[in-house]
Order: sequence, then C-alpha cells, then structure tokens
Amino acid sequence: MKLCCFDEGRLGVVIGDEVADISEILAELPAPAWPGGGEDRLFAALPALMPKVEAILDRAPRKPLSQATLRLAVAPTKVIGAPVNYRDHAAEAEADKETFFAHQLIRIQEIGLFLKANSSLVAPAQGIALRHSDRRTDHELELALVIGKTADRVSRDDALDYVAGYAIGLDMTVRGKEERSFRKSIDTYSVFGPWIVTADEIEDPGNLDMELTVNGEVRQSANTRDLVLGVPELIEMASSYYTLHPGDIIMTGTPAGVGPVAEGDTIHAQIDGIGSITVKVRAA
Repeated sequence: MKLCCFDEGRLGVVIGDEVADISEILAELPAPAWPGGGEDRLFAALPALMPKVEAILDRAPRKPLSQATLRLAVAPTKVIGAPVNYRDHAAEAEADKETFFAHQLIRIQEIGLFLKANSSLVAPAQGIALRHSDRRTDHELELALVIGKTADRVSRDDALDYVAGYAIGLDMTVRGKEERSFRKSIDTYSVFGPWIVTADEIEDPGNLDMELTVNGEVRQSANTRDLVLGVPELIEMASSYYTLHPGDIIMTGTPAGVGPVAEGDTIHAQIDGIGSITVKVRAA
C-alpha cells in the first residue's frame, strides 16, 4: 500500500494513477497530549488501523494523482543518516581528496551514524533551495525507511519487524570540513517521498535497483545489495544508541556518482518497488 499526505492534510492511498482519500481514519487517532512529541501518531497506530483502511478503500472518494499535491507524509522525532555506506561511494570519496576529507572517510562501523535536523525535511514537490551558492552542493540518492514501532536495542534478526515502510530519500549535502549534521541539515536538504510504501510490499530491501538523473544525465545507478550495512544492521546500530520511535526516518546511504547541482537543475530519482520523484533545484 502506498500511503501519502496530499492537498491540505488529507490522508490517501495511491492506487494506479489515482489517490483514494481515507482521511476519515484520522479520527481514530488518539488526541495529542501537550506538549506532544515522542512519535508520529499515525504510524504508531497504523497496525491497528490497517484493517479499517482496507475496509473503506472501495468506497473512499478518489481524484487523479496528477491533480493532487503530495505533501510530507511523516513527522519523525529524528532523521538518521548513514555515512559512506556503499562500497563504491567509499572508493569514489577516497579518490577525490579535494572534496572529501580524511575525517569524513572513516568506516561506518567506526564512525557510526549521524542526525539531520527535522526542519530539513521536505516533500519532492517543494524542491531544493540552495543556500550557499558559493559552495558545492551534491545530490545523494538513498533508500529511506520509516520506523513503525518503538525500537530499543533491537537485533538485526528482528529489525525488519520494526519497519513501517519505505520511500525515496535525497540527502543533499554542502561539501566542506564541517560535521555532516551541520552541512546536511539545511532547509530542504532532506527530500522524502513521494509516498510511503508499506513494508509488506517490499520483499527484500537489500535488493532494490535505484537511479538518479540530473537534467536527463544518469549520475547514480546502483542496487541496495551493495550497502555496507543493510537495513537490519542499520536499525540494530541506531537502536543500540537511541530509542527509535514510530515515524523516525533512517536514510541508508548513497552509492557512487554523487555530484553537484545548480539553480535550475531538475533531479529525477527512482527506486524499484517504490516509484519515482522529480525535484526542482532553485536558489534559496
């Protein structure tokens, strides 16, 4: 099932070239407690809501997907990144001493993960606003996952049971010597979408083809089988340091082919089993 947020806070299921409006399900969510926070209420309640969603799909009003504005469909407590997590990207970075610095090339098993500011999250339709025009900003295509239930010190053997779904992620990056979290947390630098494909539809997240083009030129083409740490291992690592809450996002790392983008560029990205996104680049 492809879950989405569209128009003005409507909850939908994408079916072919239409979106079914299942917003009535939102009335089933528990009222938020002040001061709130802690988890995405929809994804926390999703397992219990799924039978109700399926029951109303046939009668849910629909509209053409082309006439719907897709919004960000999740409210995480944190966005987690995985540095240098493809073997070919590690080799690419090692060879480019002018762009990638020695302290940025430490193995993921040693350096661990990093956090991106939630304020950097946008839906693909919102586009990317380049903040530092005098510096290089690169695209990084990534498989992104959404946590579906509270995960605390989860083993890799059980990790996939904690995944609610998958999406396409762009981890946009200003190159430089600063810490990753600083350079990657700029507004609009975490693109997520176009919807969330529920985990039951992705049989093996460790075998998905992906591709990214800029203005029609292929920049990145890879398969998630080449991840250094796969989805289960990333969840195990992350949850060993901090509790993962429903709605939390993990971006799993990018393959080789990262490169700069400029104002006016168009990024197109796709991942098998999920779909595709088109993202415009503009000046901030």
